[in-house]
Amino acid sequence: MLLACFGALALILASIGLFGTMAHSVTSRTRELGIRMSLGADRRSVRRMVLREALVVVAAGLAVGVPLSLAGTRLVSNLLFGVVNTDPLTMAAAVCVLLIVILVAAYLPARRASLIDPMTALRTE
Repeated sequence: MLLACFGALALILASIGLFGTMAHSVTSRTRELGIRMSLGADRRSVRRMVLREALVVVAAGLAVGVPLSLAGTRLVSNLLFGVVNTDPLTMAAAVCVLLIVILVAAYLPARRASLIDPMTALRTE
């Protein structure tokens, strides 16, 4: 139960961290996004671009994290009850939950980026 609570806390901290990173990225790129929208980019393409950036970060993290977690299962194998330490279903479920949480955390900055008024964005700085 304690490990599940720590896992949930880690998931919350990861989503808050990605939300903060994406919000900062959107804020620092306000002018660029305003220029894109003034040149004809629609809100959906801007939202898709910001979400794609978040997914690239998550994919890089998963590419490193999944093999490391598989290697680290030997250390915690005596704490796992009813689950094989290399259970592919459990690993896939964890990856899916992480992707869903990250998409929700990245959607808010992506939505804010798509709502930027081009004239206001061009006047900043």
